Amino acid sequence: QVQLAESGGGLVQAGGSLKLSCAASGRTFSAYAVGWFRQAPGKEREFVAAIRWLTGTTSIAESVLGRFTISRDNAKNTVNLQMNSLKLEDTAVYYCAVRETPGNLGMAPAYNYWGQGTQVTVSS
Repeated sequence: QVQLAESGGGLVQAGGSLKLSCAASGRTFSAYAVGWFRQAPGKEREFVAAIRWLTGTTSIAESVLGRFTISRDNAKNTVNLQMNSLKLEDTAVYYCAVRETPGNLGMAPAYNYWGQGTQVTVSS
């Protein structure tokens, strides 16, 4: 089992920045990748970004490319999502997740473990 805990969400004005963190514990050695997804009210869960745990290579959704950056700290078992130039449409609950097998990092069903989520609200 892998336990995940997100932090760093909150209320921010459009154009501002937030940094989300995902702390992993338990069987973290089994992780192939850690991803961030988001879900806005009335919408499906959407891929945001992911990072392969061993290599550090990343995948970023086109909707946040150039504004969001994902990084990892292997020693602390933490993955961060730096969000800059936030827009109203970035408002959502953000979830981190771990997948144990290679494949398309944008596919939510392929992730084995999920955190509880953290709310990000962008105001005008």
